[in-house]
Amino acid sequence: MIAFADAEVFEPADVHVARRLTALAGEDDESVALAVAFAVRALRNGSVCVDLRSLASQVGMPELPWPEPSTWLAAVRASALTGTPPVLRFYGDALYLDRYWREEQQVCDDVLALLKSASAGEVPGLDRLFPAEDFPEQRVAAGIALSQSLTVLTGGPGTGKTTTVARLLALLAEQAALQNRPPLRIALAAPTGKAAARLLEAVHLQIAELDPVDRDRLPELTASTLHRLLQRRRGSSSRFRHHRENRLPHDVIVVDETSMVSLTLMARLLEAVRPDSRLVLVGDADQLASVEAGAVLADLVDGLGARDDVRIARLVTSHRFGAPIGALASAIRDGQTDRVIGLLRDGGPGIEWVDTDNPGERLRRVLVPHALRLREAAILGDAQAALATLDEHRLLCAHRRGPYGVRHWNRQVERWLTDATGEPIWSEWYAGRPLLVTANDYGLQLYNGDTGVTVVRDDGLAAVVGAGSGPVEFSTSRLADVETVHAMTIHKSQGSQAQEVTVLLPDEESRLLTRELFYTAVTRAKQTVRVVGSEAAVRAAIERRVVRASGLGARLAGSRRDQA
Repeated sequence: MIAFADAEVFEPADVHVARRLTALAGEDDESVALAVAFAVRALRNGSVCVDLRSLASQVGMPELPWPEPSTWLAAVRASALTGTPPVLRFYGDALYLDRYWREEQQVCDDVLALLKSASAGEVPGLDRLFPAEDFPEQRVAAGIALSQSLTVLTGGPGTGKTTTVARLLALLAEQAALQNRPPLRIALAAPTGKAAARLLEAVHLQIAELDPVDRDRLPELTASTLHRLLQRRRGSSSRFRHHRENRLPHDVIVVDETSMVSLTLMARLLEAVRPDSRLVLVGDADQLASVEAGAVLADLVDGLGARDDVRIARLVTSHRFGAPIGALASAIRDGQTDRVIGLLRDGGPGIEWVDTDNPGERLRRVLVPHALRLREAAILGDAQAALATLDEHRLLCAHRRGPYGVRHWNRQVERWLTDATGEPIWSEWYAGRPLLVTANDYGLQLYNGDTGVTVVRDDGLAAVVGAGSGPVEFSTSRLADVETVHAMTIHKSQGSQAQEVTVLLPDEESRLLTRELFYTAVTRAKQTVRVVGSEAAVRAAIERRVVRASGLGARLAGSRRDQA
């Protein structure tokens, strides 16, 4: 293992955990310690397991002393670490730490149990709320949701997922009224506070378009993070007050941005859902997955989609952006590299490609006018104009640090602002500073991902943050967890949108440069997308997939593998 650590394959924590576990088990086989280190490393990289047979080709360092795969597998299977109680587990040839093996199996069992529970057939209001001529795809999705207690509703940006959710809730509320049941208890939730606020705002907008009788049947809706819904226990990040012995009281639970939900959090949610509840999991399976281990939404789509007794509700037609951006997004999603290059070269309405490794001057011509407009609105004290200007453009980066990172470009824009105005920026707080909230503050009702602008008031500067119920103003001294956001990471942009988006691609060697990252960035744009990067970077982005090792899809599909 020393050679692998010296080659920086592992972080020190990977080696420490492997050494500690093997020492506790009295295991002296170095190949077993190596396998444990790779299992820990896999979790850090987002996978829940590791395939020992394919590791050498995945890591790409043939000069390292790799064990022979069959011998390696046999040594690990014979290890005391797979005994009772097990520290290591197998599903086929995939090696897991015990906790994640159990969580994956639990998610599979709970999903299949929910799918077996009773659900309603067609309700009279389907034709009224989902007329085929207006909502063809959404009508099919609603029909699937009515026939299953658990529904996976997937689709790209602007395909009508929220429309489907709002009208489905009205349909279920009508059914409850016709059957003389109490009003539905509905929970709306998302992985982050910002995503929950966006979900609630979008659902309210859709409900406002319903007939008064449908609106009146629905209860007053609120939304929360999944952690808040489950009521996290003090001092624990993965244990909650709602669990298998204390279920959630809701009849219908809608979870948005499910692609961002980790395996552990999905396990906690599913064990807390009542068997007679309806669970609707909404998201885009092609977007970036959870920061933590797991790719649950993609596994649900793949695994359940392979079964004959389950249907996935898929929405395809996007109404957010024009045909050129939609075609570009589809080509990226489908891995059509040459078509993506052709669409970028041809341009067309809403598409621009800056094919360069040195984007500074081109970005200056885009970013400085936007920053100056923000500054002008802020100096005038016009909060509404400042927030509207903020949403006109986003610079999206893959990295936080380095020449392609948000920190570099935030500082660069501030330097350019100083050059343009002749007024140096002496403090982190200045008129026209765009803000990103980086942590939930339930007291202030601010959520991770909220954005705002610093504006001038008679008594100094104030921070105005856009929220679901309208702009909220705070003294700058009350805001601790905020950062400047002339540039934003693509991960932070998930669930948001802007009129114009500039995507700054890193060097083609960047490990963060993937198809899912590129697709997520491009689909944030409503009207215009500008891709800044070399052809090599574009090709690398499309051809490199996020590979998250998991057995959940195979378990859900019913694949039989030897388990330990």
